[in-house]
Amino acid sequence: MKDAFGAPQSLLVLGGTSEIGLATARRLIARRTRTVWLAGRPSPALAAAADSLRALGADVRTVPFDALDTEAHEERLGKIFAEGDIDMVLLAFGVLGDQARDESDPVAAVRVAQTNYTGAVSAGLVCAGALQAQGHGSLVVLSSVAGERARRADFIYGSSKAGLDAFAQGLGDALYGTGVHVMVVRPGFVRSKMTAGLAEQPLATTPEAVAGAIELGLRRRSETVWVPGALRMVMAAVRHVPRPLFRRLPV
Repeated sequence: MKDAFGAPQSLLVLGGTSEIGLATARRLIARRTRTVWLAGRPSPALAAAADSLRALGADVRTVPFDALDTEAHEERLGKIFAEGDIDMVLLAFGVLGDQARDESDPVAAVRVAQTNYTGAVSAGLVCAGALQAQGHGSLVVLSSVAGERARRADFIYGSSKAGLDAFAQGLGDALYGTGVHVMVVRPGFVRSKMTAGLAEQPLATTPEAVAGAIELGLRRRSETVWVPGALRMVMAAVRHVPRPLFRRLPV
């Protein structure tokens, strides 16, 4: 099998300028990956991302992709799989939004939900079907600990990630035994361009650390990965904090 032992020869990153996606690509290229597809909205940033991976020796191709244009997903993504087997798909796109603004701007709030959840459901199902048709492959979905329990500070973003997380878990169960592996990754606060200017949270991590956890999870054929690992126990406790007390916590 081409993607045996979690070392894919080919990789499709949905969200081609994602810092976590690119860090993962760099890590996998250093091991075994030779073909990388970066799917994203055409931009100088996408072109620069592709060039940076080509410099590492990979054959890198870009493809136009917009999470919100769900009607085009099947055609756009189908063309990629028509070029040959894809061993791993990394669903890495998403937006944080602006909680304070989005609460008073329903259109902006819906855009967060459509990008993080609706767009991911569409792209995830298209890729899952293609992976199943080829008989092997991994679908790695970037979720977030924000989806574990709604917080006052980011419940719009958190609710979209909660939906994505539940979808990905169910998809993994649906594909169990087909040769397709689904892995849900739940990072905590990631120091990146997306979170620049925000107050750093406890157990903060980096795109490179998330990429390392993804690689290890692939080798282990994990179904759920927490980054850092300590968040598993932290969130297990947070989920059971009584709601009146939870409202008073500085989270």
